[in-house]
Amino acid sequence: MSRMGDVLAGFHAAWEFESDSVLIRFERGIRAPKLFQALGERRIPHEAIAALTVAPGKRGTVVLHAVPRPGADPLMDAAAGQLKESSDPYRLVLPAERGTLADHYANELRPLVFGDGDEAPERYLVPAPEAPMQFKAYDGKAAFDGKTVSFRWFWTGASSAKWKAGDQSFLVSDLAGVEWRSPELFEGHLRLLRRDPPGAPPAQADQDPASVVFGLGYGPVHESLPFAAAVLGALRSAPSPAATAALPRHAGPARRDPADIADSIRHLGELHEAGLVTDEEFSTKKAQLLAEL
Repeated sequence: MSRMGDVLAGFHAAWEFESDSVLIRFERGIRAPKLFQALGERRIPHEAIAALTVAPGKRGTVVLHAVPRPGADPLMDAAAGQLKESSDPYRLVLPAERGTLADHYANELRPLVFGDGDEAPERYLVPAPEAPMQFKAYDGKAAFDGKTVSFRWFWTGASSAKWKAGDQSFLVSDLAGVEWRSPELFEGHLRLLRRDPPGAPPAQADQDPASVVFGLGYGPVHESLPFAAAVLGALRSAPSPAATAALPRHAGPARRDPADIADSIRHLGELHEAGLVTDEEFSTKKAQLLAEL
């Protein structure tokens, strides 16, 4: 019989078996997947596990896999099956000679887990990554303070539709969900799904002011996926829209860094000189930027 506090160490992670959960501690070494380094650790309660499997891995390894229940972990909900196996935080890769030990722990845990069920839990059982968070996308900087998601456009990358719409802020209580498309796939992006969108959103994320698009080196998985999960976690615990509407909204958007505003004005001037922005658009947008100082 396994004991509370038993630890099973594998490549890039170690699982500590506790009375009601499995605590996964990830390595921070240079060879560990960057997502593991960003997460640090993950505690998955037994009730959040749908199944446990042990199967042969690559090159003389064996894999112990805890499959989370749908709706139990915001990180896996946001990933929506797009993570590579090597970046799945619930796959523990072990030397093949530890296969018997992996089987032992899997057999010990199976009677304790939820099993395959059709109903998702009412709340997330695995904590979401904590805000504040931010990352650089190709066309803007995304930030989340726990209540509001903001997009600040880069004039060198944002489409004309986005810079004409201006920088964006979205209350979590106004959102219905988050769509994350891995930067390792074609047309990767993070799109906020609003409860009451003003008409159908543009099909292309680069034209949608409620989206940021990824690119080579922009919005990497270890930054954008925890960000999406943090927003989902806040969304699940947010009050209902009706309750939120009854609350006063005194707080305005956070003040921007003057250096960011100066940079935006400089790029706006370049667009104006290149004939991509009319005199009226230049004057209007410059006035909006100066008003944020």
